[in-house]
Amino acid sequence: MEKRILNYRKLIDSMLEKNEGDWQELLKEHLIQIGFFQHERLIHLIVTVTFALMEIIAIVATVVSGYMWLFALDFVLMILLVPYIRHYYILENEVQKMYAQYDKILERTKEEEEK
Repeated sequence: MEKRILNYRKLIDSMLEKNEGDWQELLKEHLIQIGFFQHERLIHLIVTVTFALMEIIAIVATVVSGYMWLFALDFVLMILLVPYIRHYYILENEVQKMYAQYDKILERTKEEEEK
C-alpha cells in the first residue's frame, strides 16, 4: 500500500506540474483514490491503537505480576507496534498531501470552466 500511495501522489504531482490532463475526470478519480486511502488509513489507525493498548496492558501486567516471561510479550508487541506506527504515519501524511492536490485540481477545473 505504501508504494501505491507514493506512486499515485507522484503521478498527480507530475500532472499538476506539467499542467496536463482532463481536470474534471482527474478530480473525480482523485476523490475515489482519496476515499480508498482514507479507508486504509482508518483501518491502520484501529490496528495501531489496538496494538498500542495491548502493549500498555502487557507492560502493566509485567510490572504488576513480576513474571519475567511477560517481557517476551512486551518485546514482541513492541516489535510489531513500530512498523504499524511507521505505516500509519506514511498513510496520514500522504493523504494530507492528496488533500492539497485535490485543491489544486479543483482550481484547475474552475480555471478550465472560465475559459
